[in-house]
Amino acid sequence: MKLSKLKLASFLIVLSFTITSCISTKTALYDSYSYQKTTELKVEASKLMDEAISPYSIHTKEVEALLLNIEKLTEYEKNKPNNEITFSIWKVLNDKEKNLLAGFFKRWETKGILSQPFLEESKKQVLDAFDLLIQYEIKKDKESKDAILDLINGNT
Repeated sequence: MKLSKLKLASFLIVLSFTITSCISTKTALYDSYSYQKTTELKVEASKLMDEAISPYSIHTKEVEALLLNIEKLTEYEKNKPNNEITFSIWKVLNDKEKNLLAGFFKRWETKGILSQPFLEESKKQVLDAFDLLIQYEIKKDKESKDAILDLINGNT
């Protein structure tokens, strides 16, 4: 009887530590759907950005489709618990007033055609943001979190 109580007490202690550690992380767990969609959108964005040396009017539907897919993923990320950081970076990528993806497309639409040097620098910044997002989704560690927060804070 005494041994059973000891086993039960040990089990309850381990269980309480497990629950406490899960609650205290405050970070969404790895999500294979988020990872897959983020990598797909990165490739699509890169390919479409390469077209910015041609008239925007030729690519309007492609840009709208990509931005719609980003909006869908942003909505998905918004509704995951403990996912404020990932949601915030998606909002920055999708904000036409910021200097990342949606801002790039807005500038392309306004200018009609973008220069190769501008395209290359913008593309590097956008793809770096996607890479940070992908690494954060994979690792969920302090280093990738800090890198994402630096990017968010630099674009607010």
